[in-house]
Amino acid sequence: MRTVDLVGDKWTLLILRDAFDGLRRFSQFQRSLGIAKNILSDRLAALVASGIMRTEPASDGTSYHAYVLTEKGLELFDLIVTLRQWGERNAFESGEEYRTLIDETTGEPLARVTYVRPDGRPLRRGETRLGDFRSMD
Repeated sequence: MRTVDLVGDKWTLLILRDAFDGLRRFSQFQRSLGIAKNILSDRLAALVASGIMRTEPASDGTSYHAYVLTEKGLELFDLIVTLRQWGERNAFESGEEYRTLIDETTGEPLARVTYVRPDGRPLRRGETRLGDFRSMD
């Protein structure tokens, strides 16, 4: 439940998607999402408070500030890619256009996110279980 509390909101996930796509300014997020200013402000403040994003001075020297993913935020990359890929397969009608993520090195769309065992064999649903409780160090 804690993870959903932090990033499970529709607007939060869309902000994170846009942050991974390179958006950094409040106005960029607002323009991209068509979100009300008060909602955007609330979600960005929550992302900053949780340590997923931080603010820093804008690189152009203006009085604006930029919203930047922290290391904690960057760890959400696999989640955002997985959600995007699921959407590409399940949320678009036949013939409908969408934009896919491209590997800058190869120029090819990202391979589908999959989980593999240390020996490289795929790990499938039904092949996992919950472990014992652990404490955070």
